[in-house]
Amino acid sequence: MAPFDVYWDHHIPLPKLPPLKAKITVATVALLCFINSYDGDFVFDDSEAIINNKDLRPTTPLSNIWNNDFWGSNLSSNSSHKSYRPLTVLTFRLNYLLAGGHYPVGFHVPNVVLHAVISALMVDVFAVLIGGLSHAGGSGGGGGGGVQNLAPRASLLAALMFAAHPVHTESVAGVVGRADLLCALFFQLSFLTYCKAFHGGSDRCEGKFSVQWVVLSLLLCAAAMLCKEQGITVLVGALPPHSTCLHLFVFVCVCLFVGELVRTGLLSRLALLAVGGASMIYARWRIMGTGPPVFTEADNPASFADSMFLRIVNYNYYYSLNAWLLLCPWWLCFDWSMGCVPLINSVTDWRIVWLLLLWCVLIGLISQESPVCATLTLGLVLLLVPFLPACNLFFRVGFVVAERVLYLSSAGYLQLPFFRFYLIKNRHTRPHTQTRLLGVCVLALLGVYVVRCAHRSHQWRSEQSLFSSALLVCPLNAKVHYNVGKNLADRGNTTTAISYYREAVRLHPTYVHAMNNLGNILKEREELVEAEMLLSKAVAIQPDFAAAWMNLGIVQNSLQKFSAAERSYWNAISFRKKYPDCYYNLGRLYADQNRHLEALNAWKNATMLKPDHSLAWNNMVILLDNTGNLGQAELIGREALKLLPNDHTIMFSLANVLGKQQKYKESEGFFLLALKINPNSASCHGNLAVLYHRWARMELAKTHYELALKLDPEAPGTLGNYKMLLRKMEQLRRSTP
Repeated sequence: MAPFDVYWDHHIPLPKLPPLKAKITVATVALLCFINSYDGDFVFDDSEAIINNKDLRPTTPLSNIWNNDFWGSNLSSNSSHKSYRPLTVLTFRLNYLLAGGHYPVGFHVPNVVLHAVISALMVDVFAVLIGGLSHAGGSGGGGGGGVQNLAPRASLLAALMFAAHPVHTESVAGVVGRADLLCALFFQLSFLTYCKAFHGGSDRCEGKFSVQWVVLSLLLCAAAMLCKEQGITVLVGALPPHSTCLHLFVFVCVCLFVGELVRTGLLSRLALLAVGGASMIYARWRIMGTGPPVFTEADNPASFADSMFLRIVNYNYYYSLNAWLLLCPWWLCFDWSMGCVPLINSVTDWRIVWLLLLWCVLIGLISQESPVCATLTLGLVLLLVPFLPACNLFFRVGFVVAERVLYLSSAGYLQLPFFRFYLIKNRHTRPHTQTRLLGVCVLALLGVYVVRCAHRSHQWRSEQSLFSSALLVCPLNAKVHYNVGKNLADRGNTTTAISYYREAVRLHPTYVHAMNNLGNILKEREELVEAEMLLSKAVAIQPDFAAAWMNLGIVQNSLQKFSAAERSYWNAISFRKKYPDCYYNLGRLYADQNRHLEALNAWKNATMLKPDHSLAWNNMVILLDNTGNLGQAELIGREALKLLPNDHTIMFSLANVLGKQQKYKESEGFFLLALKINPNSASCHGNLAVLYHRWARMELAKTHYELALKLDPEAPGTLGNYKMLLRKMEQLRRSTP
């Protein structure tokens, strides 16, 4: 990369700082923007990627990280998103170990620090992209002397704008954004390492480069791809920049002459990059199972449009929305699917103006003829190339608009405004006045960015604030209403949650997850008829929705539709082979029908699939106790306590079994252990009192009867037993001389 003419750099309204001070300044601004997210909760996708991902736990073999996707599902599964990011998951696992569990601070702080480091490195990246590659001197095969920053003010301003761009909030404040951050870090390192491979920036030295540095650049590119898929796009940076995209095409055509390719060294470099890139793409394709992920129409409705013309129009409209988010990052939303962006179905839709405007701007940029057009070309390349995996051109993606995919592309966008400084310097009669005014506007914009970042990262601190903020941006998004309802339900506000779930279903009539959650709430409120209707509709729309089948079975069991409930449970199990909760509920159905052996088998299956399934263990003990199989009940209870040594419900049930076998001392020990864990259990005090009553320890029995009645005056049978004890104690007192 030859040095570019950036004589206008001194018009940038910033001081010329030494490299170290410039990076510290940028990193400080980055921290200032996002530091208030350091102790936020796990929100949105963090639940699946962090909390529910078993690959993070030390008990899971480390090799699973290399066989599973980002969410912990096996890559060979049809439900896998094929997002292969093992290095990112590895950092999550390290966070889990260092934090001692799922503590959000231990996961958020690395994200904030990573963004600060990436922003600081952007000073070097922009120095090359804006000023070109020029060395201060030196010799040898290690890449010559230090790289000169020919645009110190421009690179500092661009890095500051990158550090404070609000569109980065999702990547920094959301833990799953770690993938974008790590990918960007290795992308930068790969790019800078590739630049270091050259001895100098002049044409006469262009043929000299270090193979070792190019290979290292390829390895860093592979690391970027193992953090997130778009890391592979750094290889495009190997193409030689030229004044315009048209000139770049002409340059490649001229270079087809073998002699010229050999002289410039381009043939060797391209061969190395092509072999390395092809190897990485092939390896990843094999790991994915040689097939793309499967998404639904709700994820990306434009990709399911019948007309190719409409698909292209809507894709381009999505591009214009992404461009608008870079230009004006005020309307930000955690999710843009399910009606948030209605499809364009006709050429008369006024929104077509936006995509036409986008292409007019792009064509206008690439057709410019000026000394800084090489900078413009590099900016466009960095803007567009990292975005390619998300553009639906090569394969269908699972979203409409996603702010996180703009993390790297924003660096290319932030390079484009510097063309304005060049125009002012050369085309206006009073450049100093114009530059001063533009400088004030740029610095004011930077201040607005910092404030907006701080506000937006605060919204990402909790699901309640995140989901509520989305209602103002995407009121037609069914998923937003669904998530607001789910958050309300989790906090116990089921009445308000119902209205949001109903709105989600109204906006998206086939939203099966909203139907399932709404049906669950109605089930708990004993509104069983409507719950059955909703859950039946959900499984009709999505027949393999195992959770909805199980919940439908629970409702049908409550309605005493036992045959239908049994069919629903078995349907759930057929679609999800390892479904311990469904086996547990199936066991309850069999128990209600006095099909005791089948109930025991179902609960046994539940405990085999989930050894810590407390309810299944406890129900087995209770059923065996009620049917007089005290010896077997005791064995099951002891086996359960080996796996769940602190489960007071199993202690309570086992104590009852031991008491009936007149093993009073051992029974007393389990009752007391249970009360130590749960001292306010009226039933435990009452049953311990019964034990003491049988054991003829009257005073202790009296004490625990009274404690039980104090905790629950309506406890069934306790008051009668207490009065019986008092009469017996009175008789003993009278009979004693």
